[in-house]
Amino acid sequence: MRRWSLQELLPGDARSGVVLITCAAVAMGIANSALGPGYFRMLHARLEFGPIAMPVLHWINDLLMAVFFLVVGMEIKREIKDGELADRRRAALPIAGALGGMIVPALIYAAFNHDGPAAHGWGIPMATDIAFSLGVLALLGPRVPRGLTVFLAALAIADDLGAVLVIALFYTTHLNLLALGAAFALTGLLALLARSGERRLWPFLIAAPTLWWCMHASGVHSTIAGVLLGWTIPLRADRGGAPLTTLEHALKPWVTWGVMPLFALANAGVVLSRGIDLTHPVALGVGLGLLVGKPLGILGLSLLLVRLGWAKLPRGATWPQLAAVGMIAGIGFTVALFVSSLSFPAGGELEPVAKIGILVGSLVAAVLGTAFLARALGRQDG
Repeated sequence: MRRWSLQELLPGDARSGVVLITCAAVAMGIANSALGPGYFRMLHARLEFGPIAMPVLHWINDLLMAVFFLVVGMEIKREIKDGELADRRRAALPIAGALGGMIVPALIYAAFNHDGPAAHGWGIPMATDIAFSLGVLALLGPRVPRGLTVFLAALAIADDLGAVLVIALFYTTHLNLLALGAAFALTGLLALLARSGERRLWPFLIAAPTLWWCMHASGVHSTIAGVLLGWTIPLRADRGGAPLTTLEHALKPWVTWGVMPLFALANAGVVLSRGIDLTHPVALGVGLGLLVGKPLGILGLSLLLVRLGWAKLPRGATWPQLAAVGMIAGIGFTVALFVSSLSFPAGGELEPVAKIGILVGSLVAAVLGTAFLARALGRQDG
């Protein structure tokens, strides 16, 4: 059986990043044009499907993003079971980097927003966008050591796992224990089915809508259903190939070129009629959390583990290069925008300010990270 490399399975090429930033720019342009009122009316129009009625924006953020998190769940499972996170010694550095890159940004945000409604946004700057961050590395071409690319990809996957836990534990407004129990029971049955040797995908796909509905009714964000389903998909191969790899490759183009651009179009539209207030505590907390907190946290814990002898630098990489990659990991975007939609009510004062912090912080992190990494690579070449 062919073993797929991590880089092949991640939506990390530069083109996907260009598409996402283009969609974000289009959304901003529409929101601040004469089309703005119609844009927001469309996003908040209610659609009914069976027993569930939600605004269009919620269908995108709750249902389509569940497909995004399904892919995330499968990526996490594959890397933990049979990839870069399977070897504890190799996994130690990116996991530690991800942990530091979540804790320090949250602390920076909390320093600016330690009380009131704004305090709820502490999870926003914790995220790293896989597509954007790896897209930046792709722009620098083959000069980037493979070990550095693998480190960033593994760090982003560990970061995604942390983001999933944060969403599940801290961004749940109420709990319906019966629905939550049903979701976990169905997940358990699917896991037992996989362990029993079932290698066909259709039983898992048929159960997916019920699992999503149970999670939606439970009060835990419904996208967690995608992660749980991803963990149950069998990884071991049969004659037709590994079911997890088959489903991941089938969904990846739809997620990369469909779900994520649509999410950006629906969530990046910020009205700028009141001006861009980058001095607002929420904007400062988010922007500096991404731009400063990410590289400090990643570099700090990575340095600690290497000094203790518990991990080694990625093969072919240097400390200046790792610092630059830490800055590139400050590109939050997709998951950061998603957490901002959970943190603050739509149409309120704080959500657009948080989005501005995400967009500006991510853009500056991308530009500075690229410049610093190009300089560090140039020094090595010289």
